[in-house]
Amino acid sequence: MRVLHVADRLSDRGGAYTWMHGVIDALSADHEVLLAVGADDGPQRPSWPVRVRPGLSARAAAPVPLDDLAEGADVVHLHNVVNPAVLEWARDRGRVLLTVQDHRFFCPGRGRWTASGEVCRLPPSRDRCAGCFQDRDYFREVHALTERRLAAATALPVTVLSRYMAGELVTAGVPPSQVTVVPPFVADLDDVADGADGEPCVLFVGRLAEAKGVREAVRAWRLSGVPLPLVLAGTGPLRGELEREAECSAAAPALQVLGWVDRPQLPSLYRRARALLLPPLWQEPFGIVGLEAAAFGLPVVAWDSGGIEEWHEGPGLVRRGDVPALARALGEAVSRRQSPRRRFPRDETIGRLLTLYERVASGGS
Repeated sequence: MRVLHVADRLSDRGGAYTWMHGVIDALSADHEVLLAVGADDGPQRPSWPVRVRPGLSARAAAPVPLDDLAEGADVVHLHNVVNPAVLEWARDRGRVLLTVQDHRFFCPGRGRWTASGEVCRLPPSRDRCAGCFQDRDYFREVHALTERRLAAATALPVTVLSRYMAGELVTAGVPPSQVTVVPPFVADLDDVADGADGEPCVLFVGRLAEAKGVREAVRAWRLSGVPLPLVLAGTGPLRGELEREAECSAAAPALQVLGWVDRPQLPSLYRRARALLLPPLWQEPFGIVGLEAAAFGLPVVAWDSGGIEEWHEGPGLVRRGDVPALARALGEAVSRRQSPRRRFPRDETIGRLLTLYERVASGGS
């Protein structure tokens, strides 16, 4: 089978790209694959061919020539593409599968949590969503883009990583028969040498942004009294604030901000840690980092946000927003080592995708 994968960029930053790379790597052994991207940020060269088509990484509508790359492809698989013009090209072309990784297809705001900090469970609408914005002109722009994305998605077969995301798309108007849940697997962390690099710690891995709950992770760690450093592996808009907090804190244990950690170095962090903190404020589409931690036998202390409860086997899963409960769960978790767990086998996921590809290639939904 010949599959053209289309993405906004080639990158190793974030769970969405980890998932995409794992899928293409697995398919490339037996199928002809090609990846078209808008920008190439990848520090490591993949074994499969990549073509750069500027415009694929655009947020707003911008035409991108793709017919030549799609010619002869049995299926086109879209990943992380939010350019409405490309989505409309896919809708009109047919034989396209769309993977929706996050909320940008139906939520113009904060990822299904409101400006007041509450979980949003209502169907999106212009009047309802406007309350999360102060700049009306910006809201109108973002809402119009979101509506165009959703209109294209309602005409395409869609995969999502969790039942939570499937429910959100259906609530937004995508027919249930077009949405298939294909959970991710832990990719490319098997062939790294054993060993932990550093002293035991509590670990946070992810974007240092408000939506990811990194401030709440720091608060829970301090409140827990756990005598281990908190290591933050990631970067983002809150990095400077967190680095200043780490510099100003004279008390032990220390807060450590590592910045972005390349994927080959992640296993040593997972082996070093005694617990992973995962308290997203937004409704987490899945939380792949939790799967990775569990694969190394690391307890995951998390809020029941979005799709997390679908793979979290407990204990350590507490009510979203409850920092004291998160702190208590962390205190219990650091002394509890568990057997490595892999919830979703790679071959099963790839088998599901190939079944979908065959259905899409034959013109089915």
